[in-house]
Amino acid sequence: MSTDVILFIVGVFAVAAIVSWLLTPVAISIARHVGAIDNPDSARRVHRLPVARLGGLAVGTTFALVGIVAVLIGHANWPYDIARSLPGDPVIGKLVALFIGVLLAMLLGVVDDRWQIRARYQLLGQLALAGIAIAGGILFVQIANPFQFLGAALGRPDLDLRELLALHLTDDFVIPAVPIVLTALWIVGMINCINWIDGLDGLSTGVSLIAALTLGVISVTAAPVEPLVALLCAVLAGSLAGFLPWNFHPARVFIGTAGVMVVGYVLAVLSIMGTAKVAVALLVLGVPIIDTFWIIIRRLASGASPFEADRGHLHHRLLDLGLTHRGAVLLIYAIAAALGISGLLLSSSGAGSLYAFLGIVIGGGFALYLLTRRTRDSLDAASYPDEPDEVTTGSHPTPDSTGSGTPGHGTRPAR
Repeated sequence: MSTDVILFIVGVFAVAAIVSWLLTPVAISIARHVGAIDNPDSARRVHRLPVARLGGLAVGTTFALVGIVAVLIGHANWPYDIARSLPGDPVIGKLVALFIGVLLAMLLGVVDDRWQIRARYQLLGQLALAGIAIAGGILFVQIANPFQFLGAALGRPDLDLRELLALHLTDDFVIPAVPIVLTALWIVGMINCINWIDGLDGLSTGVSLIAALTLGVISVTAAPVEPLVALLCAVLAGSLAGFLPWNFHPARVFIGTAGVMVVGYVLAVLSIMGTAKVAVALLVLGVPIIDTFWIIIRRLASGASPFEADRGHLHHRLLDLGLTHRGAVLLIYAIAAALGISGLLLSSSGAGSLYAFLGIVIGGGFALYLLTRRTRDSLDAASYPDEPDEVTTGSHPTPDSTGSGTPGHGTRPAR
């Protein structure tokens, strides 16, 4: 890939970061004006002061504006290795579905950030987002064969899903049932995984930033090279990077449901568009995925609803083990970064190694679950250890005051 393309992608990342950083105070002001404030009125909340919730408005608006402009500029002026995939190619429909989905996700999220809609309606909104992606041609049509490393006898490198349980209504009209179901589950699952880790200041933002950077780098380093996907990953990463200084502990704004839905939707769609680099997405997002998996198992085992909110998430357990707010977030950042680097290194050695590593991650998650379930009972937010400089600093609870994160500023279906 040419140096001009790489510089263009890096430049777009920088522009997105600047725009997001500038728009975040505007989002805070809007949140104060409309009353989209997260108050520490629940035992499971970690923050102690009211905090604005519409940070996702800045992230989503930045992604839509910078992304659309970058694609339009590229359509006319990019070198051939990027532009060749645009004119008359089905990718146009995918791009339309991506940006329409982002706008709808942001709208649904803003409504919840302000009026706290019920979980079932949020789930319907997530399924609507999946429907938009599917209608635009974003589908799991093939997945890497995890057993290809054992030899050619076990099949081709990629497994085609289009004919598996397909519904042949007519000779010309076929419904690929398995790809549709898998795509819907992937998009809804991704949104909820991002939400479930959205419990400490900057946690979901930083982990999503690492995931976007990993997917972007692998899109230009592993075959097939996909600069367009790398560009869109750079826009998302820049949008998150510009927002993170406002969201890191002590946060002045939360990413909220709007941000969770936008980020989850974009990561899910880009991982499918990137020649189904789903295994890498699974790997780099191993922390929220493992957390989601074991939280569901624990809640079902105790007879509770899997969507019932509690303080049993990994980040809560880390706080119970004695880590500070920043310490818990930075530890999870480090784990996500290590998984991302491992994904980059293993992506060139075949799907078998990557899937094997995913097995190790899941096994490690089970071991972590067994360890953390022995921690002491959940503590009140005020009893958690915090940074020394905040213990002696007083502030008044205003809507945009600083405060620590909460698992309550994401989408309720995913608690």
